Amino acid sequence: MSDARRPPAAVPDTGGAAPPPARATLNALTGARHLGLLVAIGLLVVVGLVTRPENFASASNLVSILSLAATIGVITVGATFVIIGGGIDLSVGAIMALASVWATTVATQEFGPVVMAICAILVGTGTGLVNGWLIAYGRLVPFIATLAMLVAARGLAQRMSDRKTQLIDGEGAIAALSTSRVLGIPLLVYIFALVVVLGWILLNRTTFGRRTYAVGGNPEAARLAGIDVRRHTMLLYALSGLCCGIAAILIMARTTTGSSTHGDLYELDAIAAVIIGGTLLTGGRGTIVGSILGLLIFTLITNLFILNGLNTSDQLIAKGLIIVVAVLLQRRNLKERAP
Repeated sequence: MSDARRPPAAVPDTGGAAPPPARATLNALTGARHLGLLVAIGLLVVVGLVTRPENFASASNLVSILSLAATIGVITVGATFVIIGGGIDLSVGAIMALASVWATTVATQEFGPVVMAICAILVGTGTGLVNGWLIAYGRLVPFIATLAMLVAARGLAQRMSDRKTQLIDGEGAIAALSTSRVLGIPLLVYIFALVVVLGWILLNRTTFGRRTYAVGGNPEAARLAGIDVRRHTMLLYALSGLCCGIAAILIMARTTTGSSTHGDLYELDAIAAVIIGGTLLTGGRGTIVGSILGLLIFTLITNLFILNGLNTSDQLIAKGLIIVVAVLLQRRNLKERAP
């Protein structure tokens, strides 16, 4: 067969940027970026021990750090998949608020905690599917679609709750996720750990993960390889919505409330944690481990600001500067690696 008539070679379904599973584990533990993140975490711990040793090292403060990290961390796992897949989701905090309000309505609470949890998960996943459909099949830019969802979901949550905080049973099964402890650690932290492990397995050990790297790295090559790029994109946003639903359960457990104000600026912390963890904003490269380390950095910064009585505005400024530095370092690394 002549070269002119020879069909194009199949593109392997690996995404190019996705490392093999064994190497992915090694990179997650020994990569230079992750070592740098570990050093940063260590420095923050030293600062906490030096400035507020009696408060920072207390068991209650450590539990508080883990509990805060658990809620935002579940959202961060979903955000990692979306950004690796070449997208962005600005609506995660609003979706979590909507799921918490919907799950804590009087009608839902009458059926018990199981129905409340299922409701939160269904609302989160369904809203994520709407995002995914608008982006994949409606061909809206992810920034615009999720920005519109941020406004709409927050407004719907306010409408449903009449801008009031909805209380749930402080002694119920959902609240027990925060009050019940195993080895001194609340159950909601174990749920967070389970989500992280499952997210890592999904990203590094399954075809879904390889396709996510492929779609984010080169959508056209992924399409030629036989991947339904639009369907996969929609599933990524549904996964992000699912994580928001789970996070809604955790925030209800921590606060025993459902509120339209839940998750305010959580999208900032989640996206920033993913970027600091080494995931490229352009997609195709990133790890769950890096995102969680980035999350711990942000959580420790928040905790140190609170313990030292510093202004919340200064905290936001510091986070903004960290995001800018992280993006600049990404661009520098890309230029150094470019041929």
